[in-house]
Amino acid sequence: MTEFLVYRAGVILAAVALDRLLGEPRWLPHPIRMIGFLIRTGEKLRVLPLPLKLSGTLMAAGVVALTGVSVWGLLYFTYQSLWWGLAVETLLVYLTIAPRGLADEALAVDSRLRRDDLPGARARLAMIVGRDTGSLDEQEVRRAAVETVSENTVDGVFCPLFYTVLFGAMGAWMYKAVSTLDSMVGYRNERYRQFGWAGARLDDAAAFIPARLALLLIPAAAKAAGLSARQAWRVGWRDRLAHSSPNAGHGEALYAGALGVRLGGRSSYGGVVSEKPYLGGEFAPPGPETIRQSVALLWWATWLLAISAAVLLSAIGLAGLQMG
Repeated sequence: MTEFLVYRAGVILAAVALDRLLGEPRWLPHPIRMIGFLIRTGEKLRVLPLPLKLSGTLMAAGVVALTGVSVWGLLYFTYQSLWWGLAVETLLVYLTIAPRGLADEALAVDSRLRRDDLPGARARLAMIVGRDTGSLDEQEVRRAAVETVSENTVDGVFCPLFYTVLFGAMGAWMYKAVSTLDSMVGYRNERYRQFGWAGARLDDAAAFIPARLALLLIPAAAKAAGLSARQAWRVGWRDRLAHSSPNAGHGEALYAGALGVRLGGRSSYGGVVSEKPYLGGEFAPPGPETIRQSVALLWWATWLLAISAAVLLSAIGLAGLQMG
Protein backbone atom coordinates (compact mmCIF):
# COMPACT_ATOMS: atom_id res chain seq x y z
CA MET A 1 0.00 0.00 0.00
CA THR A 2 3.04 2.27 -0.20
CA GLU A 3 1.65 3.73 -3.43
CA PHE A 4 -0.94 5.50 -1.28
CA LEU A 5 1.88 7.60 0.20
CA VAL A 6 2.58 8.88 -3.30
CA TYR A 7 -1.13 9.57 -3.79
CA ARG A 8 -1.22 11.37 -0.44
CA ALA A 9 1.59 13.64 -1.61
CA GLY A 10 -0.57 14.64 -4.56
CA VAL A 11 -3.58 15.14 -2.30
CA ILE A 12 -1.65 17.60 -0.12
CA LEU A 13 -0.38 19.65 -3.06
CA ALA A 14 -3.80 19.67 -4.72
CA ALA A 15 -5.54 20.69 -1.49
CA VAL A 16 -3.20 23.65 -0.96
CA ALA A 17 -3.59 24.65 -4.62
CA LEU A 18 -7.39 24.52 -4.27
CA ASP A 19 -7.27 26.74 -1.22
CA ARG A 20 -4.98 29.20 -2.99
CA LEU A 21 -7.34 29.38 -5.98
CA LEU A 22 -10.74 29.22 -4.30
CA GLY A 23 -10.33 30.15 -0.66
CA GLU A 24 -12.99 29.07 1.81
CA PRO A 25 -16.14 27.87 0.01
CA ARG A 26 -18.70 29.96 1.90
CA TRP A 27 -21.51 28.53 -0.23
CA LEU A 28 -20.76 25.01 1.01
CA PRO A 29 -22.01 23.89 4.47
CA HIS A 30 -18.73 23.39 6.29
CA PRO A 31 -18.23 20.06 8.13
CA ILE A 32 -16.94 22.00 11.13
CA ARG A 33 -20.59 22.81 11.84
CA MET A 34 -21.26 19.12 12.38
CA ILE A 35 -18.38 18.90 14.85
CA GLY A 36 -19.81 21.94 16.62
CA PHE A 37 -23.20 20.19 16.78
CA LEU A 38 -21.58 17.10 18.29
CA ILE A 39 -19.86 19.22 20.94
CA ARG A 40 -23.05 21.10 21.85
CA THR A 41 -24.89 17.78 22.07
CA GLY A 42 -22.08 16.29 24.13
CA GLU A 43 -22.41 19.08 26.68
CA LYS A 44 -25.50 17.27 27.91
CA LEU A 45 -23.08 14.88 29.61
CA ARG A 46 -22.61 17.58 32.23
CA VAL A 47 -25.76 16.33 33.95
CA LEU A 48 -24.33 12.85 34.53
CA PRO A 49 -23.45 12.00 38.16
CA LEU A 50 -19.75 12.06 37.29
CA PRO A 51 -16.91 14.50 37.97
CA LEU A 52 -17.03 17.23 35.33
CA LYS A 53 -13.47 16.46 34.22
CA LEU A 54 -14.44 12.84 33.53
CA SER A 55 -17.68 13.70 31.70
CA GLY A 56 -15.76 16.27 29.62
CA THR A 57 -13.14 13.66 28.79
CA LEU A 58 -15.83 11.24 27.63
CA MET A 59 -17.39 13.96 25.50
CA ALA A 60 -14.06 14.91 23.91
CA ALA A 61 -13.16 11.29 23.19
CA GLY A 62 -16.57 10.68 21.62
CA VAL A 63 -16.38 13.75 19.37
CA VAL A 64 -12.90 12.90 18.10
CA ALA A 65 -13.76 9.23 17.60
CA LEU A 66 -17.02 9.95 15.76
CA THR A 67 -15.23 12.43 13.50
CA GLY A 68 -12.50 9.93 12.68
CA VAL A 69 -14.90 7.06 12.04
CA SER A 70 -17.13 9.23 9.84
CA VAL A 71 -14.24 10.35 7.62
CA TRP A 72 -12.82 6.82 7.49
CA GLY A 73 -16.21 5.45 6.41
CA LEU A 74 -16.62 8.08 3.70
CA LEU A 75 -13.15 7.39 2.33
CA TYR A 76 -13.63 3.62 2.50
CA PHE A 77 -16.77 3.98 0.39
CA THR A 78 -15.35 6.45 -2.15
CA TYR A 79 -12.04 4.62 -2.56
CA GLN A 80 -13.92 1.78 -4.24
CA SER A 81 -12.93 3.94 -7.21
CA LEU A 82 -9.39 5.28 -6.87
CA TRP A 83 -10.06 8.57 -8.63
CA TRP A 84 -13.26 9.25 -6.69
CA GLY A 85 -11.41 8.48 -3.48
CA LEU A 86 -8.54 10.81 -4.32
CA ALA A 87 -10.97 13.57 -5.28
CA VAL A 88 -12.95 13.26 -2.05
CA GLU A 89 -9.81 13.05 0.10
CA THR A 90 -8.41 16.15 -1.60
CA LEU A 91 -11.66 18.00 -0.92
CA LEU A 92 -11.64 16.90 2.72
CA VAL A 93 -8.05 18.06 3.27
CA TYR A 94 -8.76 21.33 1.46
CA LEU A 95 -11.60 22.00 3.91
CA THR A 96 -9.26 21.63 6.92
CA ILE A 97 -6.81 24.37 5.89
CA ALA A 98 -7.53 28.05 5.45
CA PRO A 99 -4.46 30.10 4.50
CA ARG A 100 -6.37 31.93 1.75
CA GLY A 101 -9.22 32.91 4.05
CA LEU A 102 -6.80 34.05 6.74
CA ALA A 103 -4.73 36.00 4.22
CA ASP A 104 -7.78 37.65 2.67
CA GLU A 105 -9.14 38.78 6.04
CA ALA A 106 -5.77 40.15 7.18
CA LEU A 107 -5.38 42.04 3.90
CA ALA A 108 -8.91 43.41 4.25
CA VAL A 109 -7.89 44.89 7.62
CA ASP A 110 -4.73 46.29 6.01
CA SER A 111 -6.71 47.81 3.14
CA ARG A 112 -8.97 49.70 5.51
CA LEU A 113 -6.03 51.00 7.50
CA ARG A 114 -4.45 52.28 4.29
CA ARG A 115 -7.69 54.14 3.56
CA ASP A 116 -7.62 55.66 7.08
CA ASP A 117 -10.79 53.71 7.91
CA LEU A 118 -9.95 52.70 11.46
CA PRO A 119 -13.56 51.76 12.43
CA GLY A 120 -13.77 49.54 9.33
CA ALA A 121 -10.42 47.93 10.16
CA ARG A 122 -11.60 47.22 13.70
CA ALA A 123 -14.80 45.64 12.37
CA ARG A 124 -12.94 43.36 9.94
CA LEU A 125 -10.40 42.46 12.60
CA ALA A 126 -13.21 41.39 14.94
CA MET A 127 -14.08 38.67 12.42
CA ILE A 128 -10.75 36.86 12.92
CA VAL A 129 -9.71 37.56 16.53
CA GLY A 130 -11.25 36.88 19.91
CA ARG A 131 -10.09 40.08 21.60
CA ASP A 132 -12.07 43.30 21.99
CA THR A 133 -11.39 45.53 18.99
CA GLY A 134 -13.68 48.52 19.51
CA SER A 135 -11.06 50.79 21.11
CA LEU A 136 -7.87 49.61 19.40
CA ASP A 137 -5.69 52.23 17.77
CA GLU A 138 -4.05 51.69 14.37
CA GLN A 139 -0.89 50.19 15.81
CA GLU A 140 -2.84 47.75 18.00
CA VAL A 141 -4.99 46.69 15.04
CA ARG A 142 -1.84 45.83 13.08
CA ARG A 143 -0.43 43.89 16.01
CA ALA A 144 -3.63 41.88 16.46
CA ALA A 145 -3.77 41.05 12.73
CA VAL A 146 -0.15 39.87 12.66
CA GLU A 147 -0.61 37.84 15.83
CA THR A 148 -3.63 35.99 14.45
CA VAL A 149 -1.82 35.28 11.16
CA SER A 150 1.19 33.93 13.04
CA GLU A 151 -0.82 31.78 15.45
CA ASN A 152 -3.04 30.38 12.71
CA THR A 153 -0.07 29.50 10.54
CA VAL A 154 0.51 26.73 13.07
CA ASP A 155 -3.10 25.97 14.07
CA GLY A 156 -4.76 26.37 10.68
CA VAL A 157 -2.04 25.12 8.32
CA PHE A 158 0.83 23.23 9.95
CA CYS A 159 -1.33 21.08 12.25
CA PRO A 160 -3.89 19.76 9.72
CA LEU A 161 -1.20 19.17 7.08
CA PHE A 162 1.02 17.39 9.63
CA TYR A 163 -1.78 14.96 10.49
CA THR A 164 -2.61 14.56 6.81
CA VAL A 165 0.95 13.37 6.26
CA LEU A 166 0.55 10.78 9.02
CA PHE A 167 -3.05 9.63 8.58
CA GLY A 168 -4.54 11.28 5.50
CA ALA A 169 -7.79 13.24 5.63
CA MET A 170 -8.95 11.24 8.65
CA GLY A 171 -6.01 12.57 10.66
CA ALA A 172 -6.62 16.13 9.50
CA TRP A 173 -10.27 15.98 10.54
CA MET A 174 -9.55 14.37 13.89
CA TYR A 175 -7.20 17.27 14.54
CA LYS A 176 -9.94 19.71 13.51
CA ALA A 177 -12.25 18.04 16.02
CA VAL A 178 -9.65 18.56 18.74
CA SER A 179 -9.11 22.18 17.70
CA THR A 180 -12.85 22.85 17.68
CA LEU A 181 -13.19 21.32 21.14
CA ASP A 182 -10.55 23.72 22.42
CA SER A 183 -12.19 26.73 20.78
CA MET A 184 -15.65 25.87 22.14
CA VAL A 185 -15.03 24.42 25.61
CA GLY A 186 -11.33 24.91 26.33
CA TYR A 187 -11.78 28.04 28.45
CA ARG A 188 -10.42 28.52 31.96
CA ASN A 189 -13.66 29.97 33.30
CA GLU A 190 -16.12 28.65 35.84
CA ARG A 191 -18.22 26.78 33.27
CA TYR A 192 -15.46 25.02 31.37
CA ARG A 193 -12.41 24.83 33.63
CA GLN A 194 -13.20 21.19 34.50
CA PHE A 195 -15.53 20.10 31.70
CA GLY A 196 -13.31 21.53 28.96
CA TRP A 197 -10.04 20.32 30.49
CA ALA A 198 -9.67 17.31 28.18
CA GLY A 199 -10.37 19.33 25.02
CA ALA A 200 -7.77 21.94 25.96
CA ARG A 201 -5.13 19.35 26.87
CA LEU A 202 -5.79 17.37 23.69
CA ASP A 203 -5.25 20.53 21.67
CA ASP A 204 -1.97 21.23 23.48
CA ALA A 205 -0.78 17.69 22.75
CA ALA A 206 -1.92 17.68 19.11
CA ALA A 207 -0.16 20.95 18.27
CA PHE A 208 3.05 20.14 20.15
CA ILE A 209 5.06 18.67 17.26
CA PRO A 210 3.70 20.94 14.47
CA ALA A 211 4.51 24.03 16.56
CA ARG A 212 8.10 22.88 16.89
CA LEU A 213 8.26 21.92 13.25
CA ALA A 214 7.62 25.61 12.60
CA LEU A 215 11.05 26.33 14.13
CA LEU A 216 12.57 24.69 11.06
CA LEU A 217 10.21 25.82 8.33
CA ILE A 218 9.30 29.42 9.18
CA PRO A 219 12.90 30.69 9.17
CA ALA A 220 13.35 29.04 5.75
CA ALA A 221 10.09 30.62 4.58
CA ALA A 222 11.28 33.98 5.92
CA LYS A 223 14.42 33.70 3.79
CA ALA A 224 12.32 32.96 0.71
CA ALA A 225 10.04 35.91 1.49
CA GLY A 226 12.95 38.34 1.73
CA LEU A 227 12.70 38.59 5.52
CA SER A 228 15.21 37.68 8.22
CA ALA A 229 15.69 33.94 8.69
CA ARG A 230 18.39 34.54 11.31
CA GLN A 231 16.16 36.79 13.43
CA ALA A 232 13.25 34.39 13.03
CA TRP A 233 15.30 31.54 14.45
CA ARG A 234 16.93 33.65 17.21
CA VAL A 235 13.74 35.26 18.50
CA GLY A 236 11.65 32.16 17.87
CA TRP A 237 13.94 29.96 19.94
CA ARG A 238 14.37 32.56 22.68
CA ASP A 239 10.76 33.72 23.13
CA ARG A 240 8.68 30.71 22.05
CA LEU A 241 7.92 29.58 25.62
CA ALA A 242 7.19 33.04 27.03
CA HIS A 243 3.54 32.65 25.98
CA SER A 244 1.12 31.06 28.45
CA SER A 245 0.25 28.43 25.85
CA PRO A 246 2.88 25.71 25.27
CA ASN A 247 2.45 26.06 21.51
CA ALA A 248 0.96 29.45 20.52
CA GLY A 249 4.17 31.32 21.29
CA HIS A 250 6.13 29.44 18.64
CA GLY A 251 4.40 30.94 15.64
CA GLU A 252 4.17 34.41 17.16
CA ALA A 253 7.83 34.50 18.24
CA LEU A 254 9.01 33.25 14.85
CA TYR A 255 6.95 35.88 13.04
CA ALA A 256 8.16 38.59 15.43
CA GLY A 257 11.75 37.75 14.57
CA ALA A 258 11.21 37.33 10.84
CA LEU A 259 9.31 40.62 10.57
CA GLY A 260 11.47 42.47 13.09
CA VAL A 261 8.47 43.65 15.14
CA ARG A 262 7.34 43.48 18.75
CA LEU A 263 4.27 41.36 19.43
CA GLY A 264 2.39 40.74 22.67
CA GLY A 265 1.41 43.26 25.30
CA ARG A 266 -1.99 44.34 26.61
CA SER A 267 -5.17 42.88 25.11
CA SER A 268 -8.77 42.78 26.30
CA TYR A 269 -11.09 39.78 26.05
CA GLY A 270 -14.72 40.33 26.97
CA GLY A 271 -13.71 43.37 28.98
CA VAL A 272 -11.03 41.48 30.91
CA VAL A 273 -7.52 42.85 30.35
CA SER A 274 -4.74 40.35 29.71
CA GLU A 275 -1.07 41.30 29.84
CA LYS A 276 0.88 39.05 27.48
CA PRO A 277 4.68 38.94 27.48
CA TYR A 278 6.46 40.73 24.67
CA LEU A 279 7.84 38.57 21.86
CA GLY A 280 10.64 40.30 19.98
CA GLY A 281 10.70 42.94 22.71
CA GLU A 282 13.76 44.67 21.27
CA PHE A 283 11.87 45.67 18.12
CA ALA A 284 9.38 48.44 17.34
CA PRO A 285 5.63 47.70 17.05
CA PRO A 286 4.26 46.58 13.63
CA GLY A 287 4.43 49.24 10.92
CA PRO A 288 2.44 49.98 7.75
CA GLU A 289 3.92 47.07 5.75
CA THR A 290 3.86 44.44 8.46
CA ILE A 291 0.47 42.87 7.72
CA ARG A 292 1.33 42.37 4.05
CA GLN A 293 4.71 40.92 4.99
CA SER A 294 3.05 38.52 7.43
CA VAL A 295 0.69 37.30 4.69
CA ALA A 296 3.64 36.74 2.34
CA LEU A 297 5.35 34.73 5.09
CA LEU A 298 2.16 32.73 5.63
CA TRP A 299 2.06 31.68 1.97
CA TRP A 300 5.75 30.82 1.79
CA ALA A 301 5.45 28.73 4.95
CA THR A 302 2.34 26.95 3.63
CA TRP A 303 3.92 26.01 0.31
CA LEU A 304 7.22 25.05 1.90
CA LEU A 305 5.46 22.65 4.25
CA ALA A 306 3.25 21.22 1.49
CA ILE A 307 6.15 20.66 -0.92
CA SER A 308 8.41 19.21 1.80
CA ALA A 309 5.65 16.84 2.89
CA ALA A 310 4.96 15.78 -0.69
CA VAL A 311 8.64 15.12 -1.39
CA LEU A 312 9.00 13.08 1.82
CA LEU A 313 5.87 11.00 1.18
CA SER A 314 6.82 10.41 -2.45
CA ALA A 315 10.34 9.33 -1.51
CA ILE A 316 9.09 6.87 1.13
CA GLY A 317 6.35 5.57 -1.17
CA LEU A 318 8.62 5.08 -4.19
CA ALA A 319 11.30 3.42 -2.03
CA GLY A 320 8.68 1.03 -0.72
CA LEU A 321 7.51 0.20 -4.24
CA GLN A 322 11.06 -0.53 -5.35
CA MET A 323 11.69 -2.78 -2.36
CA GLY A 324 8.42 -4.59 -3.05
